[in-house]
Amino acid sequence: MSISNELWKNNHDLAQACLEHPFIRGIADGTLEPQKFAYYVGQDAFFLESFARAYSIAAAKAPDFSVFTTFHNLASGVLVELQLHQSYACKWNVDLQVQQLGNATRRYTDFLLATAWGGDIGLIAAAMSPCMALYAFLGKELAGDGIPNHQYADWIRTYSSSDFQPLTEQLASLLDSYGINTATVASAYRYAMLCELNFFQAAWESVSSEQ
Repeated sequence: MSISNELWKNNHDLAQACLEHPFIRGIADGTLEPQKFAYYVGQDAFFLESFARAYSIAAAKAPDFSVFTTFHNLASGVLVELQLHQSYACKWNVDLQVQQLGNATRRYTDFLLATAWGGDIGLIAAAMSPCMALYAFLGKELAGDGIPNHQYADWIRTYSSSDFQPLTEQLASLLDSYGINTATVASAYRYAMLCELNFFQAAWESVSSEQ
C-alpha cells in the first residue's frame, strides 16, 4: 500500500467525522445557515493564501524541475479556488478585507507554513495532503446521488469535479515519492486532518460565538 493510501486509511476516522459534521451536512442538504457559510468563506480565503504560499516554499525546495513544476501547478489550482471564493464573497456579502483570522485558521496556517519552511518535500506533502484528499472525498460523497439544486451546489460541484481530482492525485504522488512513513510524517498528516475538523467546527460555532 502506498504511503498516501496508508495515511488516508489510518485517518479515515477523522475524514468520516468531517463528513458527518453538522457544518458539512448543512452544505449537503442546503440547510446550513448563510452566516456560518459566510464565516467559512472568509476564513478559507485566509487558509488558501497560506496554502498557496506553502506550495511555493515547497517548490523552492524541489529536487528537480519536474517537482518544481508540479508544486507550481498545485499553487495555480489554489489561485483558481481563491477566485471562486471571491465570487462566494460577493454572493454572500462577505468583505474579505475586514475578516479577522480565527484561532482555528491561525493554528492550521501556522502549522502549514512552519512545516513548509522547516520540513523536507515528503513532510510538506504529508502536511498538505489531508486538505486535498479530504475535500475530494467530501465532494464525491456529497455528489454521490447527484448534485442537489440549492444554495451550496457550487461548493459540491467544485470539489466533486474532474478538475479537482487530478490536483489531489498530484500531491498524493509527491507524498508517495518523497515521504517516509515515520512517526513525524504520520503525526503531521493526522494533525492536519484534525485542523480540518476544527476548521469546520469553528465555522459551525461562528454565529453563536459572535453573538
